[in-house]
Amino acid sequence: MLQPGLRLVFCGTAPSRRSASEAAYYAHPGNAFWRTLHEVGITPRRFAPAEFPQLLALGVGLTDLSKHHSGNDNQLPRDAFDLDAFEARIRRHAPEAIAFTSKNAARAWLRHAVDYGWQDERLGDTRLFVLPSPSGQARSAWRIEPWQAVSDWLHTR
Repeated sequence: MLQPGLRLVFCGTAPSRRSASEAAYYAHPGNAFWRTLHEVGITPRRFAPAEFPQLLALGVGLTDLSKHHSGNDNQLPRDAFDLDAFEARIRRHAPEAIAFTSKNAARAWLRHAVDYGWQDERLGDTRLFVLPSPSGQARSAWRIEPWQAVSDWLHTR
């Protein structure tokens, strides 16, 4: 879900099977994405996954590295990520920033280890930020502070 003029695009690896079956981003009830967006002030209320198109009005988009596969990262085929197509989408729509919603997504694109927060690299003029995964399966690595940092940045735009 991209369009020109976005301030921020959240990028995951691939939709979960639940998200794919519901045709809605971050649809699994154990995923903290929608709750977190509201808690850090990106959305005015907690959106349901099916309400994802409403993010566009807030200057926020969504995408994944894989547009043709779904499932947990360890279930995806090795060629699941179409990095050339991802780069083309981002260059075409030119958001101010991408927030990868996991280190796995960021590592797949950047091809090196990453820490949470802003990255030195850019994709064209687009800044890159890495967030802890909101997936329930990644709860042990969960921290809300990087999400708050993205929200704070977004509200200064």
